[in-house]
Amino acid sequence: MGVSFFVQNFGCRAAQADGAAIEASLVDRGFAPAERDRADLVILNTCTVTSAADNDVRQAVRRVRRENPHARIVITGCYAQRAPEEAVALPGVSWVIGNSHKGQIADVLAAGIAPGTPYHGQIHVGDIFAQKEFLGGVVEDAGGDRTRPNLKIQDGCNNRCSFCIIPFVRGRSRSAPPDWVVEQVRRLGERYREVVLSGINLGRWGRDLEGGRWRLAGLLRRLLEETGVERLRLSSVEPMDLSDDLLGLMAESPRIAKHVHSPLQTGSDSVLRRMRRRYRPRHYEDRIRKARALMPDAAIGADVMVGFPGETDAEFEENRAFIESLPFTYLHVFTYSERPGTPAAEVRPQVPVPVRKERNRILRELAAEKNLEFRRRMVGRTLSAVTLEQRGNALSENYLKIELASPREPNQLVDVEIGGVSPGGLREKTALPVIG
Repeated sequence: MGVSFFVQNFGCRAAQADGAAIEASLVDRGFAPAERDRADLVILNTCTVTSAADNDVRQAVRRVRRENPHARIVITGCYAQRAPEEAVALPGVSWVIGNSHKGQIADVLAAGIAPGTPYHGQIHVGDIFAQKEFLGGVVEDAGGDRTRPNLKIQDGCNNRCSFCIIPFVRGRSRSAPPDWVVEQVRRLGERYREVVLSGINLGRWGRDLEGGRWRLAGLLRRLLEETGVERLRLSSVEPMDLSDDLLGLMAESPRIAKHVHSPLQTGSDSVLRRMRRRYRPRHYEDRIRKARALMPDAAIGADVMVGFPGETDAEFEENRAFIESLPFTYLHVFTYSERPGTPAAEVRPQVPVPVRKERNRILRELAAEKNLEFRRRMVGRTLSAVTLEQRGNALSENYLKIELASPREPNQLVDVEIGGVSPGGLREKTALPVIG
């Protein structure tokens, strides 16, 4: 019987897709999937975007040692790339394989488990910036639901935001070849109603291909023309890449979900400059208002950070007021976390942790108000939605969870008449009983 393995993924959709590619490569080499508590190899595909993400990995290592003490533990992904010595020092860890060697992980492990080959404490990191290949992968269990596969088509980032460690652990922007993307979407479209396109910096897809002539909108047009996929959804696009062409295509095509997610980080101009973000609040506002004008019922979301070094009360209020003024339907609110090796980690003064938490609470409450207002607007409407693996639930085109009146087969596109709001989403309208 072959060596068995289990892959546990942490972090973003792109990391989940990497994990799927790792699984496929291991199966191709004869490794056998197994449950975590029974696997010979437990591979932790990690995130390092915050200190909490690092802590999640350390806790996972302790959990694996407790429930499966004979397993050899492999740490790969972004934490492995950023802090390989720290990772390999964790008790029970046999290999640390950085992102730069992730594409060869099956070969590394196959060689490492050969009879007589020492394996404990091996590190394979290398120079991430020398990495040229694109590690493609498809997650068919994104967000715990098997009806909306996640296809990673871009990796890496050329930006140098002062708070972000990701460019240093993911390398420069690299795009999947268009022919590969078309073929993957064609295959997925034969099995699924909705496919999610993702990347570390998705809006930069194509800039490194064929002299930079490709753009994301051009790829979408080709996917609409050459595949039968019923719905495409974009995961996250930076404001600089929300071109009129892209927004116009999203608005006019019934096969692209009306859903715009664009990282903001902050609405304070002075903090944006310290973050080294490549836009100003007025630029961001122009793109969001353009999206809302073209798609009146679209989901519009953003990543927002609080507690960036030096953020004053006045700057936070500027951020809060900016967010309040825009037509967001949801927010992902993050508390700033120092990342060793980033310029922001050296800035003083750092905002006290209790202040960061309070600012986080304020923006979360604002986000909840905006989301409730948006959901109430949908009552009485009929929304297109994909039925989820959790029977009785669906996800609308504009990114709202719907409780269905009765269970339906998963992986179907359905029109749902909305009867009311639920604590976290919407409820389908039910037919009133006939009396008399």
